[in-house]
Amino acid sequence: MLLQHYLEDNSRKIPDNTALIFQGYRLSFREFNEMADAFAAFLQAQGVKKADAVALLLPNVIPCPVAFYAIMKIGAVAVMNNPLYADRELLHQFNDARATHLITLDLLANRMIDLRPKTGIKSIVVTSIGDYLPFPKNLLFPLVAKKKGLAATVKPAQEVYQWKQVIREYSQARPTAVPGGLGFEDIAMFQYTGGTT
Repeated sequence: MLLQHYLEDNSRKIPDNTALIFQGYRLSFREFNEMADAFAAFLQAQGVKKADAVALLLPNVIPCPVAFYAIMKIGAVAVMNNPLYADRELLHQFNDARATHLITLDLLANRMIDLRPKTGIKSIVVTSIGDYLPFPKNLLFPLVAKKKGLAATVKPAQEVYQWKQVIREYSQARPTAVPGGLGFEDIAMFQYTGGTT
C-alpha cells in the first residue's frame, strides 16, 4: 500500500475523524482527501506528470500536507524546501531537482517570482497563514497580519495562482489514473537537508 492509499482508505473508513489541526482549524479525512484530489487534478491540468518534480516551500500550514499528498496521488516527486533558506540555496535545490512547479507562502511569493526565471519553475501557487483559521481568528487575522508581517501582497505575474481559488475551481475534479500505475520503485520525494538532521 502506497502512502496516498492510507489517506484514501481513511477518507472512506473514518471520513469525519480529524486528520489535521492548524491553529484550532480542523480538517477531516474526507476534506483532506477531497482537497488533495482537487490539487492533484490542478497539477495534472498544469501538465505535471509522473516523475515530475513539484517544490514545496511552506511552513507547517494545511496546504503543505495536502499538496504533498496531491503530488503523491499523481506520481510526481515532492521536493521539500526550507522556507528559511537563502535564494542561492533554493536555486540549487529547485534546479538540482528540476522542479517545474512551486507551492509557497505569500510571504515568500515575491522572492520566488523574482527567482523563477533562473529555474525551470513554470507556475507558482500561493497560500497564506490565514487561509485556514477558525472563527474568530479568521476575522482577526487580516487586521493584524500586515502589521505583524504575517501576510504579504503578491505582485501580479504570469502563472501565479491562489491556493484557495485553485481548490475551489477544482473541487469537483479528480486526478486521472497515472499511466503505467505507481509502485514502490517510483521516487516519491527529494528531501534536502541543511545538515541539522
